[in-house]
Amino acid sequence: MRILITGSSGLIGASLASDLARAGDEVVRLVRTPQSPGSKEVFWDPALGRIDREGLADLDAVVHLAGESIAKGRWTKAKKRRIQESRIEGTRLLSDTLSKLDHPPRVLICASAVGYYGDRGSERLDENAGVGEGFLARVCSDWEAAAQPAREAGIRVVHLRFGVILSPSGGALATMLL
Repeated sequence: MRILITGSSGLIGASLASDLARAGDEVVRLVRTPQSPGSKEVFWDPALGRIDREGLADLDAVVHLAGESIAKGRWTKAKKRRIQESRIEGTRLLSDTLSKLDHPPRVLICASAVGYYGDRGSERLDENAGVGEGFLARVCSDWEAAAQPAREAGIRVVHLRFGVILSPSGGALATMLL
């Protein structure tokens, strides 16, 4: 399969890209730095609403993991704005662009987070539980809604509501071990 990955330099994305390539899939990385000729990278700048549409041709699937880290740094107003904009605007740009392709991918697998449910104490939750309250719940709800253009174009959209990522390679575990 030909699979595009955003956030391919992150903890999950790097591991996924490596595993897919090892399995024989063609991995195309959507990156924010200009690509070198012949590379399997496609340029985008979600903050400026730019994406190399031609590089998205003939994809079988897209895995969208890009977004400002919530684990690094204090949650100032500016940080919260970056968290929100990086997820919502990036997803909207990608989803809208995919929806307009002559041959869109069959599936868009889009990261989200358990923050969607908000803080509900000991209430038992599953994927059918509604959106919660608070900053992260609003971000996750808007983030998932930003994929609507892809859904409307007939692309299957799957939202992965990740919890805390624990890995000896990075993520929250390194901070927790301190």
